Amino acid sequence: MLGWEADVNDALTAPAVARNRDAILAVLREVLPASGTVLEIASGSGEHAVHVAAALPGVDWLPSDPEPAARRSIAAHALRAGLDNIRPPLALDAAAAAWPVARVDGIVCINMIHIAPWAATAGLMAGAGRVLSERGILFLYGPFREADRPFAESNAAFDACLRGRDPAWGVRDLDAVAAEAARHGLDLIRRVAMPANNLSVIFERSNR
Repeated sequence: MLGWEADVNDALTAPAVARNRDAILAVLREVLPASGTVLEIASGSGEHAVHVAAALPGVDWLPSDPEPAARRSIAAHALRAGLDNIRPPLALDAAAAAWPVARVDGIVCINMIHIAPWAATAGLMAGAGRVLSERGILFLYGPFREADRPFAESNAAFDACLRGRDPAWGVRDLDAVAAEAARHGLDLIRRVAMPANNLSVIFERSNR
């Protein structure tokens, strides 16, 4: 933990994390490499970072968030956990044309694309295409619309709430997300139904 600058009092708590972290971890155990560097986009409070890093000690976990308060929280949770496989959080905006990282073996993005403009999804796919190693995994978690399945009432209400807060937000269409991913060499390889009408969606970086 050398080099960390954090105050444990900066640690934030996101109630949803306690509800979904074990279900997410179960999928991540199956799809992430046993070793290597995994970049987390929009790490938020940092609670997922410490939960996953503790369970996957062979993985070098690289959290990130564009918000200073979130990065302080990530650092505080990591300091409290005392784990040596979590790096200091990066200031990273998924929509940016360049990311402050050259190569990673996996990318994890939990509950981001529906609470951000579409440019963030496009930027996420472009960035993943740039920095993922061959056969690297991009993992997304959250609610999605699917053309061949009914849209759950809870997700419809959530979508309306999001769009009421910001018209650029909203539950994304999985086909549109997959099409954007494909533009950057990312193949949709797996869809996993999760509790509370969410999905884990896994993409793989194709041969360069």
